[in-house]
Amino acid sequence: MTEVLLIASARPQFGVLADSVERYNSCGAQVYLAGTFHLDAVAEEISTLKVAEAHQLPRGLAHRSQALRRRAEASPRGLRVWMQAQRDPWLRTRARRADVLVALDAGAVYTVWRLSQYNRGAAAKFGVAAGLQAVEKLQADGGGPSRRTPVLPPLHTLARDVRRSVDDLPAAFLRTATARPVMRSGVGARLWRTAVTAPGMPVKIRAATSRYVSEGMQWAGRTSGAALALAQAADKISDIALKAELLDEAVMQEISRGIPPRHLNDATAALLAHADAELAAGRLGEAANALNRALFLGFHRVLHIDQLSSPLADNAEEFAALFYRSKAMQLLSRPQGRSVPAAPVPTDRPLRLLVTTSANDNFLHLIRDHFADHPGVEMRYLDLAASKHLKRISWAATRMLQDRLSGGVSDYQQEVERLMRPHLDWADTVFLEWAAGPAGMLTTIDPGDTRVVVRLHSYEAFTRWPHMTDFSRVDDLVFVAPHVRDLTASLVPQLRGEKKPRFHVLDNAMDLSGFVRPKTSEARFNLGLVGIGQVAKDPKWAVRVLEEVRKHDERYRLILVGGSMDPKTSRATLEYRREFDKAVGPLEASGAVVRIGPTDDVPSKLTDIGVILSSSVREGCHVGVMEGAASGAVPVVRDWPFYAGKANGARTLYPQEWVVGSPEEAAERILKTTATEDAWHAAGRRAAEHALGVWDWPVVKEHFNQLFLDDN
Repeated sequence: MTEVLLIASARPQFGVLADSVERYNSCGAQVYLAGTFHLDAVAEEISTLKVAEAHQLPRGLAHRSQALRRRAEASPRGLRVWMQAQRDPWLRTRARRADVLVALDAGAVYTVWRLSQYNRGAAAKFGVAAGLQAVEKLQADGGGPSRRTPVLPPLHTLARDVRRSVDDLPAAFLRTATARPVMRSGVGARLWRTAVTAPGMPVKIRAATSRYVSEGMQWAGRTSGAALALAQAADKISDIALKAELLDEAVMQEISRGIPPRHLNDATAALLAHADAELAAGRLGEAANALNRALFLGFHRVLHIDQLSSPLADNAEEFAALFYRSKAMQLLSRPQGRSVPAAPVPTDRPLRLLVTTSANDNFLHLIRDHFADHPGVEMRYLDLAASKHLKRISWAATRMLQDRLSGGVSDYQQEVERLMRPHLDWADTVFLEWAAGPAGMLTTIDPGDTRVVVRLHSYEAFTRWPHMTDFSRVDDLVFVAPHVRDLTASLVPQLRGEKKPRFHVLDNAMDLSGFVRPKTSEARFNLGLVGIGQVAKDPKWAVRVLEEVRKHDERYRLILVGGSMDPKTSRATLEYRREFDKAVGPLEASGAVVRIGPTDDVPSKLTDIGVILSSSVREGCHVGVMEGAASGAVPVVRDWPFYAGKANGARTLYPQEWVVGSPEEAAERILKTTATEDAWHAAGRRAAEHALGVWDWPVVKEHFNQLFLDDN
């Protein structure tokens, strides 16, 4: 069957389009529609079209690099549409299979023309009538796909968009010469990578050529080659801004495919050098943009969160040192301090406690309930995400950086002052949950005599936000575990300086008594893993443990509690989930693995689980294991590889007997503790006694009372 791909950059006239689609269908064609206009807004009209599928193309460039967005703003509409759509996997797949490519409006012409360069067998047309003629011609030729050179739109319709900044280089030649078939050839790919490093090439032409080569390699499936072409060209360019831009694009080529980038250090160094140069020239806005981009790349989630390891695992301090050689970073980390020390806890009235977060209050419920009823506390709660103004300033990374680089009073600082000062004036103590964007925002201004307490869980240490927080304006920094404290302090120089805040380690607030329930008779042979929604949970390790114990007794099963990983999080997450689903599929089919999915009632699910696993590569404090232990399940905790061998980690957070170094050791502990009903019950009782005696809320709340109500 002939496949037709219609592309629109603006809402088409659906009455006319519906008639045209029917005519395509009558010719035996299967029609697909892709648009950068808002498809959901016209869902009813689209439903009347007899198309095989309608697909929403990216409507903007919000998640792309700032350099690309700047180029897009200066580009003609047709080129902007291509910039938005070119990476869309659905579009690529359909374009490769299409026999006829049709631009429904002038804004889509350039995109159709570019797609035709990667599918030389397809007819490329402008307008439904021209597309219909191409379909009829295919039908007259026997209905098979065309193998002719595509009929491109008239040159004058492309001229405005094809004329790029490189006037001396024939763009059409470059696009044809770097097309997908050429780049799939190892010889062709190497030849073009050599070409971008040729001596004597003008800077403008070298940069443009490297981008064409990179794009062709990307379409040919050579992601690392695409990044290498950009990086090699950057190496030959002395213009620091352009070098940084190309290296930024090179790194994003691999990050967008879930691959840890090879040129990360080069890209961050170039961006930091660019930031330093702009700072020296007094261009603070440009300096802040470059610095923000360096931090964004250096602490991208694909490097540190969506992988089983991280550059921070080997030597966090050395990794951070790459950034702090920059003058801009040194200026950013300069402590500004506070005008007066925090006032002591009042003795003539209740403490005014402001508890605040931005949307995520998962670990605050017990704390809020406790202090809301505490006779010595008057509590208010502020969700920064509930106010569009507060939400905007809480995550305004570039504005925060520009303010810190200026060393004066900026518009951003004045806005933070106006919005947050009333809250600071009321509160004696502010307790800020999560050391992320809001911490950077809050420490932009002098808190006066209000005490500031910030809690850092774990994930924040792997982000740029602690480096954008002025900890000289934080009185107390609360960690959930000693190993998280060690890691964060090794990363952030301010936390090793004279004006660092007081450090505290407080366990999460958990009501563990509700998990004490009788186990079912089958629970002894059920391994459980609570929470599999992140790559760091590494549920494949749990599957390996299951396979080991089933070698001895096939009664053992693995119960997975919680939602699956969201493939939209990142390409790295998508790839891990695919591998996990493939590994667990046969076991699930046999009943050896059971997925429960998301639940609001974890205690009831734990009654069926006799052994609770922690398979993670890193954790702050694994709440699921603590809850499982409180329920009487036998804990088996992987010695989290990220912290294994360091001063603190799983082996110092939990009893030694709980922690194992390999799936084989895990299987040995499981087989030993579940060998008999009595042995299993005894091990479960010991675990529950420890959990309830150390981590239950009646114990932990006293630590929070001391934190807020005792003079520090």
